[in-house]
Parts: sequence; structure tokens; C-alpha cells
Amino acid sequence: MKFLNSVLALGVATTIAACSESGASTAETRTAPPALSTDQRNSTWYRDAQSRLQQASQRQIDNTPGAAKNIILFVGDGMGISTVTAARILAGQQQGRTGEEYQLSFEQMPFAGLIKTYNTNQQTSDSAGTASALMTGVKTKAGVLNVDETVARGDCKAGLEHPLTTALDLAELHGKRTGIISTARITHATPASTYAKVPERGWEYQAPEGCRDIAAQLVEMDRGDGIDVILGGGRRAFIPQSVTDLEGEKGKRTDGRNLVQEWKNRYGAAATYIEDEKGFKAVDAAKTDKLLGLFQPSHMRYESDRENDKAGEPSLSEMTAKGLELVQKGEDGYFMLVEGGRIDHGHHAGNAYNALTDAVEFAKAVQVAMDNTSTEDTLIIVTADHSHAFTMAGYPTRGNPILGKVIGNDEHGAPQDAPQLAADGKPYTTLGYANGAGFADLGDETNSDARRDAPAHSGRVDLTEIDTTKPGFYQESLVPTGSETHGGEDVGIWARGPGSHLLTGTNEQNYVFHVMVRSGGLLD
Repeated sequence: MKFLNSVLALGVATTIAACSESGASTAETRTAPPALSTDQRNSTWYRDAQSRLQQASQRQIDNTPGAAKNIILFVGDGMGISTVTAARILAGQQQGRTGEEYQLSFEQMPFAGLIKTYNTNQQTSDSAGTASALMTGVKTKAGVLNVDETVARGDCKAGLEHPLTTALDLAELHGKRTGIISTARITHATPASTYAKVPERGWEYQAPEGCRDIAAQLVEMDRGDGIDVILGGGRRAFIPQSVTDLEGEKGKRTDGRNLVQEWKNRYGAAATYIEDEKGFKAVDAAKTDKLLGLFQPSHMRYESDRENDKAGEPSLSEMTAKGLELVQKGEDGYFMLVEGGRIDHGHHAGNAYNALTDAVEFAKAVQVAMDNTSTEDTLIIVTADHSHAFTMAGYPTRGNPILGKVIGNDEHGAPQDAPQLAADGKPYTTLGYANGAGFADLGDETNSDARRDAPAHSGRVDLTEIDTTKPGFYQESLVPTGSETHGGEDVGIWARGPGSHLLTGTNEQNYVFHVMVRSGGLLD
């Protein structure tokens, strides 16, 4: 050790002496780092990044509890990170761009993070348990809605003994106006998580003796004065089997109750019930206090399939605009949940076209909210309940159609003339699924549910002569299963408005409730 110290001391002394002899410091004689080249500084990538940095440095953060007079929670059902990426590219390509550089509306929000989605009893979650976490602040089991994790799925008695209060409940108790909007059935897991308390998500229109079904809980809701805006699908859960709706479909209720009529009786002349696009367009927000719109017996149409609806129905962005008109009438603010429910269903079918098309429409709905609210008093949160076993892979050249076959680059980095071939000699698509029903080619079919009862297709297919960008193309899957499953990885979360900075980092899903409640002052 003495020898080492002597060597170090000698080195330091020699360095000092050298500096003294030259009359310059070590720092002065060191070669200066090269300056940025003109080409580097003039690059659009460089300039765009500098512009974004400048914008980010000027952000003002409102950390005041209760500063958010209004809260809008957007849930893209099944909208995992790979879905967001692919939807971004599709949206950009629909506008004539390469796509990769495009940003969806919510991706332009100032704060973002990740959310962990597991249920208390499942590594890969279901929508009921995840939606309950978002709405109540605690995690629970898969398959249950707003009852705590001690309740066994389907246990009616235990469910009655262990209900959980939701963010929408709190908003109602604070006199705020409330709304739920979804392209799925309004009694489906995510929208139902705002109001229902059941140990079985399947009890949409009937429940065991002693418990109430989900539709009945909506109409009989006793928090505040009930939800002000309800727009979505699921008409069959509100009418009895003896009643036929305007599209020729019979109801599902076996108890003989007509909940639509009960809802109208409860709210009287200031309430409007609608079933089709014509009725939707005729709604006068100024004259309407309560609005119930049930546009399909089951789920609403996929966005690409909407024009095929018999009676016509509004888009998610149109429903969002109408919902905002109605909830913004209140002086005490509002809470609204908006779900892109059919993103999830497109994925379950193994049909990326509809999953992504609905995701693009979901982003348009978010844009409507961004355009019609203020960052000073409205907290907007965009997230997903879970992901899907959906992949984006291969090495396609930039701008390659996201729904197309993989066309790569040659050794010089230029696009090749033909699709790349896998080891089996067949072309393959950029998008695929780890499991699911696998390949099908239904051409121009826009309804993903069209192949629901078809057997799963295992193995690879020669896609050489198949147009994989068509609405009716179903991607290949690795593991053949009757339906593609959810994915277990984290999902993204984006936010703007008071309290939005609290959602950065990686958090548990139930944390979102706590941010909404704090930012909105929903718990005194």
C-alpha cells in the first residue's frame, strides 16, 4: 500500500510540474469536444426535439387538491402498448404519411406513465377486475364488479356484504353531473364498473334471488340523482322477452320488467330515451336533463361496420361530444367515463383491422374532449384496462402498410421489391397474435364477429395472393385457441389537467382512483 501511495503521489507531482512548465492547465491543453455539425443542427429530428424540450420546460403543474372541477376517464378496452403503436401508424398512413412519426391525440398530453394490470387472483387480468380497480381504488378478483377481494366469484350473499364505492358514486354525492359512454353494452364490465356491485359480471339482466342484476342497478341507482348521460349498446338487458325492439330483436329479461319504461317514469319529461341515429341527432341538450341511448341489442357496431346498422348509430366521438354538452350544464362539474369497448373485441377475434380502426376512433373521441375542455379545471386521463397477446414484429421498412406483409430493406437500406419470406418459404405480416383462432380471409367483411363460430386455424398459411390489409383478414396466431386472450404486460396511461403529473412512473392500476379523487376533491 505504501508503494502504491508513493507511485500515485509521484504521478500527481509530475502532472503539476508539467502544467507549471508549460504555463497552461490540463483543462486548457485538453482537446475540446467537437461542436455539432450544421447538418445535425438542421435535422428536422433535432429541431423537433428542441421544440418539444422547450414546450416541456414551460409546463405549469397544478398540485392543488380539488383543482379538477371535472374528470373524464377514457378507457381503451384492450388497448395495450402494441395496439397504441400500430393504431398510431395506421392513423398516420390513413393521412398519407409513413405513419411512424404520427401521434394520436392522447399521445400529445404532457404526462404519461405505466399501469400494472394484474387481478388479485390472476396474472393476466379480465376487464371486470381491472375496471373495478380503476373505479374503487382497490384491486379485486377477476370477474367481479366493485366487491372486495374476499368475495368469491358468484357469491351473492358475500357480494352484498362487501360492496365498494366508486369514483362515480362520489361524484354523484358531490352533486356533480355524471355520464357513461361505451361502444360495448352499457351493462358490460367497464361501463358497469361505474355503478354496479356484483360478484359476477355476467349478471347483466338476471341474478340469483336476493341480488340485483346490473341493468336493474343502473335504473334504480340511489347515489345522488342517478347518472345523467348513458350512451352505448345493451338494449336487450333492459326489456323483457315479450318486447321486440325497433331492429326486430327481443329482450332478454325473464322477470317481465321493462327497465326503459321504469327509467322514463323515474325522470319524467326532462328525460329522453333514444335507440337510433335519427333520435340521437334530434336530442336538444338545452331541453334534456337525462339521456339514455341504447343503440344495439348487444354491443354497438365496429367503427368500420357502423354504416351497416339497420337503424343507424352514432360514433364514439359523436357520443362523446353529445355527452359533454349534457354534463357541462352542471355548475358543480362532472365525472364521465368513455370506453372504446370494441378494440378489445376486434383483438379477441384476431382481427387487427377492426381493433386498430376502433382505436383510431377512440383517439378521435379523446380529441373531442381535449378540444372542448380547459386544462385549468378538467383532468383527462386515457388508459387501458389490460393488453392483448398482440405483436408487431419483423423488420418492415419505414412506411410499410401496418396491416401488410413485411417488406424489408436490402443491404443498402433501401426497400426491397417483394415481401420477406420466413424460414418456411412463406411471407408473413407485421402484426400477429401469440394465440387465438388464427388465419381467416373474409375479404371485405367489416364485422369481426362473422367468424366467431368457425374452428381455430392452426399452422401457417401461404399469404402470397392474399390482401392482408382487407377488413376481413384475420392474422395468424402461434397457439390455436377459440379466442385470442388478454395480455399481462403493463399498459400506458396519459393525462392532462390538474393532477395529471401524479400519473407518471409505473403504478398499480388502483392508484388511478386515488389521483382522480384527490384531484377532484371527491373525498372530504
